[in-house]
Amino acid sequence: MTQNPFDALGGGGFDMNALLQQAQQMQEQLRDAQERLTEQKVTGTVAGGAVTVTVNGVGELLGVDITAGQFDGTDSDDLADLSDMIIAAYRDAKAKAEAIANEAMGPLAGGLEGLGGGLPGLGGPEGGPPSGQLGF
Repeated sequence: MTQNPFDALGGGGFDMNALLQQAQQMQEQLRDAQERLTEQKVTGTVAGGAVTVTVNGVGELLGVDITAGQFDGTDSDDLADLSDMIIAAYRDAKAKAEAIANEAMGPLAGGLEGLGGGLPGLGGPEGGPPSGQLGF
């Protein structure tokens, strides 16, 4: 069968080359957006700045700062509180990073959803889904 199955649709058929070119452009835009996000820094804080956590725009942990004199390193309750504060500060930073990522990736992911929920092989950041979700 040598006939184009899209000829029956009328209007000259389906331009697969144009679709592939558009998909390649969107993939490049997604890659560029991800690179910008990995360079961006976001902080999360708790307890008036007693603990500050820094992540990049894709949620990778970059650093933890603990204000001196706030915790007794010999008291197990203080250490447990410190652990909880680090987790809370990380969640704060991660939520901010997700908001920034959704803002940056949203328009690009929306274009892929219009093509049937995404194209195979175009995966989002770090091979994740191309729907704006970054797999946090």
